[in-house]
Amino acid sequence: MPSILIVGASRGIGLGLVSQFASEGYRVHATTRTPGAPGKLGSIKGDIQIHGLEVRDDTQLDELAVNLENENLDILIHNAGIYEATRDVLMEVNAEAPIRTCERLIEQMNSGGRVVLMTSQLGARRGKDESLGNYGDSKAALNDRFREKAKDWSEQGISAVVMHPGWVRTDMGGENADISVVESTRGIFSFVESMNSSDHGRFVTWEGSDHPW
Repeated sequence: MPSILIVGASRGIGLGLVSQFASEGYRVHATTRTPGAPGKLGSIKGDIQIHGLEVRDDTQLDELAVNLENENLDILIHNAGIYEATRDVLMEVNAEAPIRTCERLIEQMNSGGRVVLMTSQLGARRGKDESLGNYGDSKAALNDRFREKAKDWSEQGISAVVMHPGWVRTDMGGENADISVVESTRGIFSFVESMNSSDHGRFVTWEGSDHPW
């Protein structure tokens, strides 16, 4: 049975990804900050293990790594992120935590494992030097740090991308967004299923097309 870890799985895109991968026969490890009150996450059918993780808490991250040490993950999707906070907190959660989490958990992955870090089109610099706003700057910083780590991860047998999941109708995206959670997560699933080493280092959309840096 293939296995996946979805970081940030309690709502929105993360919740949709849990449902999508579980329905396709994956063993799903899903993290939430409130494992004792998982909400909708607790009602999804399938082989789902719920773990507690606040992505800024290194102790919890170490505990998660220990819990997964015999799992041999095939896929890791880091979906946790926030939109509104101080600049420092946005940088910590959106730019630093995904890299730190992956660095800690890559040891739990199979050779040939696949990693997807959720970024945003709002973090695409497209040659711009000025600020993209606090949220955009945090996602641009994630993209930069990903590219710094890409060579090391490739040498460890990992294929990794950063992905724009679309403008999705969630609490963060709002009701006027372009696509539904189901549309986004089906696209993400399709791309991840076919993902291989030739995709490593790309910035892609949920449809699998290249997005400008």
